[in-house]
Amino acid sequence: MEPWLSDWCRTHLGTAPVDVLFEARQVSTVHGLRLEDGRKVVVKARPDDGRALACVAAQTQLAERGFPCARPLTPAVMVGSLAVHAEEYRPGGDVVPGDSPDVAARYAELFALLLATLDGIAVKPPLPNPRWLRWDHTDPGLWPAIDFLDERDQRSVPEEVTKTADRARRRLLAADLPNVLGHGDFEAQNLRWDTGEGWTVHDWDSLAWQPEAALAGAASGMFPSTTPPTLAPIESSAAFLESYQDFRGRRFSLAEQEVAWAASLWPATHNARWEALYGDPPICGAALREQTAERLRLANA
Repeated sequence: MEPWLSDWCRTHLGTAPVDVLFEARQVSTVHGLRLEDGRKVVVKARPDDGRALACVAAQTQLAERGFPCARPLTPAVMVGSLAVHAEEYRPGGDVVPGDSPDVAARYAELFALLLATLDGIAVKPPLPNPRWLRWDHTDPGLWPAIDFLDERDQRSVPEEVTKTADRARRRLLAADLPNVLGHGDFEAQNLRWDTGEGWTVHDWDSLAWQPEAALAGAASGMFPSTTPPTLAPIESSAAFLESYQDFRGRRFSLAEQEVAWAASLWPATHNARWEALYGDPPICGAALREQTAERLRLANA
């Protein structure tokens, strides 16, 4: 257990931890703890980029509205350069695997419920957007500035990945659509299900502020991802988008449909770039080679 955790828990939760239930480290460091008073909590710490306060505030309001997510027990608190908050421990549920159109429709229903529940939640936009969705950056060049990727040899990135990213981004930037609050990492690994219903949606650090169609489009491509990430089949992305509109009770305009398809490509190009820079198996790279032409056609890009 990290030394600062005990003092933090005493200060903000009124009691100290006595046992570690689990620990996980990715973008955030996540500590599952049992406290002296018997409560089980999760404490999350991540480098602050100005997003944490808004993300935790939105998660709090979602939980209050009955959406299936862990309820925050504290706001985000700065500890040095880290933003730290505690939330209830919400175990259980299962990952729903697969990338079929039927699975896509299930994910789309939950994503539609999420966007509907976020309607009216007023928080400061959580900007900048998560790096794998940050097509709307203002940095020079195609890709957003990400030091640990930029310092690698960019010549290893396939030209077709770069060209696809450029065409998708141009279509996204040409859109004139209002931004809304939505989940930017709607992957299988971040969701748990119980008896066919959504039990818990995790990873609220990944809230994003982009057009609804772009958020739905990104989710339609990434929903089957665990580790490593992948890209859904085109027919499953289509089923996701169709079902999402049905559950929201609103049809996308032609421009929104095109934006959704363009946005379905951007996370996959980010992941394919990552694969190439780190020498990982080209899972997204291979899917892009098979699907890019049709997705770009649907995006009018």
